[in-house]
Amino acid sequence: MKRNLDYFWPALGLAAVVASFWLLFQEFRGQSLGPQLIAAFKAIPPSHYFLSFCATIVAYIALAFYDWIALLHLGVRHISWRFITLCSFTTYALSHNIGASVVSGAMVRYRGYTSKGLNTAQIAVLVALCSLTFLLGEVLVGGVALLVRPQALAQLDDILPAFLTHASTARTIGFACLGLIALYVVGSLLRLPSLTLRGARIAYPKWDIVLRQLVAAPAEILGAAGIIYFALPEQGNPGFLVVVAVFIFSFSAALASNAPGGLGVFELVFLKSMPGAPHEGVLAALLLFRLLYLLIPLVIAIFVVLAFERRRLAEAIVHHHHLAEEKAEGRAPLHGKPEAKPQGKPQ
Repeated sequence: MKRNLDYFWPALGLAAVVASFWLLFQEFRGQSLGPQLIAAFKAIPPSHYFLSFCATIVAYIALAFYDWIALLHLGVRHISWRFITLCSFTTYALSHNIGASVVSGAMVRYRGYTSKGLNTAQIAVLVALCSLTFLLGEVLVGGVALLVRPQALAQLDDILPAFLTHASTARTIGFACLGLIALYVVGSLLRLPSLTLRGARIAYPKWDIVLRQLVAAPAEILGAAGIIYFALPEQGNPGFLVVVAVFIFSFSAALASNAPGGLGVFELVFLKSMPGAPHEGVLAALLLFRLLYLLIPLVIAIFVVLAFERRRLAEAIVHHHHLAEEKAEGRAPLHGKPEAKPQGKPQ
């Protein structure tokens, strides 16, 4: 069964990419997309490029806070903010592009945080809490967006069933989302007892941890959605809250597809959600999002990983050299065993 699952998820991601590209081809068939895209990029004002760049910085700073919050929950305070930022940045830059973000993110964090003394159980809790923080942000921001702009789901009437795109349904979903957040907050305030599932202890984070989660997660989502919003053309732009709601749905669909970087899936859902905007303008905004949020961070992350592994290799060589010297001088035990003490009668 496990071997079948190893093949199933990559196959699912590939199928999602192929299907999405076929649908995108149908969407743009017969159009001379190249010149239109170039014109759409030129139509974005320089100030909006700058705002999209700033929104990217906000999103990645908030992602670094995910790791910091999880480490505070674990009581780990000896790791520098610089290391946390680099580890978080590398984790998300790689996992967003590779796909299967929980698995790939766990691998990067394991390699990074074990070098700082964390064990496997601590890293598992860290990964789980970071995922929970992101989920809280989606539920909180999505709930507020649907309450303030209940017509937001109407943008998805080509994708979702009709009853889900109705304003009254949107309000109900919004209230349900905020209700879940309220239950989570109350559970923390009342310090409800922890649960034990399959030997793992699951406890409510303390109130100060919850408060940080409810600040960092919305900041990351609003920053990421802002990259697209500032790059969208004015014509047919539905407004920031609608863009945020569509972004949450599109990004969630891309993650669920298991496609690397949500390639094709993210674009398809967003294009279908913006019927009033010129498609080439929406596509230009999405390509800018991929460039700023995915591709440029990926290139930087590769260099960060190479530098980290190079340093770890150098440390391992130096450590091995020191052990060899100590063994040669008789100051270190051979084969990891304690040296035998000479036996004899005490003087």
